Amino acid sequence: MPAINGDWLEAVGEEFQKPYYAELYKFVKEEYSKYVIYPPSGDIFNALHLTPLKKVKAVILGQDPYHNEHQAHGLSFSVMPDVAKKDIPPSLQNIYKELNEDLGCYIPDNGYLKKWAEEGVLMLNTVLTVRAHSPASHQGHGWEKFTDAVIRAVETEDRPIVYMLWGRPAKMKASMIKNPNHLVLTAAHPSPLSAYKGFFGCRHFSKANQFLTEHGSEPIDWQIENIH
Repeated sequence: MPAINGDWLEAVGEEFQKPYYAELYKFVKEEYSKYVIYPPSGDIFNALHLTPLKKVKAVILGQDPYHNEHQAHGLSFSVMPDVAKKDIPPSLQNIYKELNEDLGCYIPDNGYLKKWAEEGVLMLNTVLTVRAHSPASHQGHGWEKFTDAVIRAVETEDRPIVYMLWGRPAKMKASMIKNPNHLVLTAAHPSPLSAYKGFFGCRHFSKANQFLTEHGSEPIDWQIENIH
């Protein structure tokens, strides 16, 4: 697994010395040696590499990475830049629909959300690896403890930060968030199975920007541009 550097290393570096992480490291290394695992090993910590702790303005929690070929690259809900528009995962298509309704953002020709990460959106999956075509295959091996430590690190930051928790597993993290400077937004998951049960119309993107602006932070530019 790649190294973590910068302020995240200071914030969560102690995790690497804990027994659970030694077991997790061994498990993940073995999985990569035997199976096709996503994302590519160099991309596992992209959420942390692209969004330093001191720059986090919002947190979007996913579960585990996309498990189909050439999609996952270490950011929740995001796919690699050369994935065709017709192949953008349904959950992300629904996120774009809500963005269009909420803020008028046009629906782009790609699902590459790196810009959000650079804007200060921590796009964190609670499990950071998955076996190809086998969803949830790496749950319960220690990643959850590590990503909880990441959430706790964000929780210590005393500037305005917005959590966007979509679906039951993400909502379960709400109890960890007690900092009065932070805003928790919850909604149904954007997957086709549940988007109509409260994700569509949640207006989380405008609510996040309103909260940031009201508390003296720059709003997030949510528009993902066309690249093809």
